Amino acid sequence: MTQTTDAAAVQQPPKPTRVRVHRAWFVAAVTFVTIIGAAAFRSVPGLLIDPLHAEFDWSRGTIGAAVSVNLALYGLTAPFAAALMDRFGIRRVVAVALTVIAAGSWLTVWMTAAWQLMLCWGLLVGLGSGSMALAFAATVTNRWFTARRGLVSGILTAASASGQLIFLPLLSWIIDRYDWRPAAVTVALAALAVVPFVWLLLHDHPADVGQKPYGAAEFVPKPPPVPGAARRAVTVLLSAVRTGPFWLLAGTFAICGASTNGLIQTHFIPAAHDHHMPVRAAASLLAVIGVFDVVGTIASGWFTDRFEPRRLLAVYYALRGVSLMFLPLLLGPAVHPPMIFFIVFYGLDWVATVPPTLALCREQYGEDSAIVFGWVLASHQVGAAVVAFLGGVARDAFGSYDVVWYASGALCAAAALMALVIRRRTGGEVAVA
Repeated sequence: MTQTTDAAAVQQPPKPTRVRVHRAWFVAAVTFVTIIGAAAFRSVPGLLIDPLHAEFDWSRGTIGAAVSVNLALYGLTAPFAAALMDRFGIRRVVAVALTVIAAGSWLTVWMTAAWQLMLCWGLLVGLGSGSMALAFAATVTNRWFTARRGLVSGILTAASASGQLIFLPLLSWIIDRYDWRPAAVTVALAALAVVPFVWLLLHDHPADVGQKPYGAAEFVPKPPPVPGAARRAVTVLLSAVRTGPFWLLAGTFAICGASTNGLIQTHFIPAAHDHHMPVRAAASLLAVIGVFDVVGTIASGWFTDRFEPRRLLAVYYALRGVSLMFLPLLLGPAVHPPMIFFIVFYGLDWVATVPPTLALCREQYGEDSAIVFGWVLASHQVGAAVVAFLGGVARDAFGSYDVVWYASGALCAAAALMALVIRRRTGGEVAVA
């Protein structure tokens, strides 16, 4: 009897082992949701230009100046935010940033003067959003992932576009149906709604839950808090500016910001409205950009894991420049198939530049890459800020945006050439062709 039982036990197939999902993917999911919730503030500037101009009689240049302050601070805060995350942890920095965004957006409801727009939307929302910039995604990716970094950085970058997809139609409907003030309150509530998720679910480091980074062969202990966050951010900058690749990456990314956040996101809706296109139709087109931005950015992350990032950047910028040259011919009162083609094409290319740029920062600057990328992102936002302001000035001066589209297309061609001359890191040195 015993022998029969033993034989049956031996012949029994082994129970399948339960495959557990690595905690890094849960952290990436929480990060994705957090960036979506914070993306509401990025959907508003283009929608506010005409309502604020109509209600307060502020020039488009004045409103564009407030947007440019927001965009510049968004970028200039990023490298310090990355260092602050090393000092105080991701969770604390992001929770405070979301609260500051909510406060700035809420206070705009009571503004009556242009300087208050500068203070609330420019300063407060700019500082808060800067701490929620792509340096946040870079820090999470670097800490939690060793494998699939390109794919994860693409997914997290796409989160902002997903938020734009969600909020643009909603906010444009609110402004069209009610007023711009309920839209500002919606932005504040969206930022606050994400804070509990961050505080309860966003872990700072894999060691906090006793795990290795995804794809790592060995356990990585949690590094001690790094004091002097501001000093470290400046020290890393001073080291990076002595290398040629930093200037090429910063230059290309400044043009990226100029041709996306500063140009299309800020001025596409008022430019379309100049051609008698309804605001809600123009906002819907921007939302469609968000749909294809998700696809393009995730695909770009996949490509970055497999192809040379310099060549990817050159292709992305060249195609973007060509598309901008055709945009003045496509704007009109109705949405025609060529305009839809432009929107789809531009959406696929919108922030596809981020994964290869982040990969090049990682290749060139190693452990400091998140902070270096923060400074490169600062150049992105400075470029966006310049065009957000100059685009409004050009519209006031020339009565149209045509010169801005053409100039931005030429800049994209220059960015394609700059990407091609970044050379690989060899040995311990970096070089520029």
